[in-house]
Amino acid sequence: MIHRRTFLTIAAALAASSMAGPLRAQSWPARPIRLVIPFGAGAASDMVARRLGDRLQASLGQPVIVENKAGASGQIAAEMVAKAPPDGYTLFLTSNTTHSANPFLFKTLNYDPVKDFTPIARVCDFPFVLVVQSALPIHSVQELVSYAHRTEGTNYGYGNSTGQIAGAAFSRLTRMNSLAVPYKSVPQVVVDLLGGRVQFAFVDIANALPHIQAGTLRALAVSSAKRSALMPDLPTITEQTGLPDFDLTAWGAVFGPADLPAPIVARLNTELTQITTDPVFREQLRQAGVEAQSSTAEELRVFVERQLTVWGMKVKDADIQPA
Repeated sequence: MIHRRTFLTIAAALAASSMAGPLRAQSWPARPIRLVIPFGAGAASDMVARRLGDRLQASLGQPVIVENKAGASGQIAAEMVAKAPPDGYTLFLTSNTTHSANPFLFKTLNYDPVKDFTPIARVCDFPFVLVVQSALPIHSVQELVSYAHRTEGTNYGYGNSTGQIAGAAFSRLTRMNSLAVPYKSVPQVVVDLLGGRVQFAFVDIANALPHIQAGTLRALAVSSAKRSALMPDLPTITEQTGLPDFDLTAWGAVFGPADLPAPIVARLNTELTQITTDPVFREQLRQAGVEAQSSTAEELRVFVERQLTVWGMKVKDADIQPA
């Protein structure tokens, strides 16, 4: 039989434990926050993260430190965040690479994109463009296909799942015999594209735009189903080739580890929504080649579940075998 004093001690401990989460949420944030991204410095997500971090730092009153954890198609970063304490001090700005495509690109993952994360808010879309080195005699998608058919050893580079799947699907649908060359991040793809080590690539507008403006890269088409408001004069792949339903646009969102307290999620969603709907911030992203988005936490949860189905079909249609 449990002694009354022992019983009261246990009850007090359980009560304190049950109150720990709400109390932590009430005092949050009390120290610096790290915002992890799964790609390297210079990637579009890195640019968005640093702009978001500056705004969050101002509104939350605590430093927001952007931490790049590139490699393994985002798996390194995703695993790290999934294992982090759900206290609001480790956040994850990631994309369809880790949360939509990886479950179909790899036979095994050490994280679950649904169970291991708490959705917080969508923040942006990353439109992609098909680009070639401007020194090549290629000015349209049709000319790229003809060039590839005339030559041997046509390569394309990719630094994320969107670039990988778009390159594979495009090569398969146009019957181009192309070799896929993987990189840790998109900026490295651009470097090798400029150096002639790969002939074409699907990269986000944010990374391609400075080189397109400088005349060192030539944009041939956007990978989305509709023309992008960021580059309205650029045709779609479907317009150029007649290939139906070619539609690949990357998305970005903020997550926390699983079981992040609801008050922290609500506070973060409010702050992120205010930032991403601010006209000045939206224009900053637009000029950098990124389209701002926003959502509730619940809308993001539903979106992620739907995107798993969408990207699963895209991987299948591109005939990519899981690694």
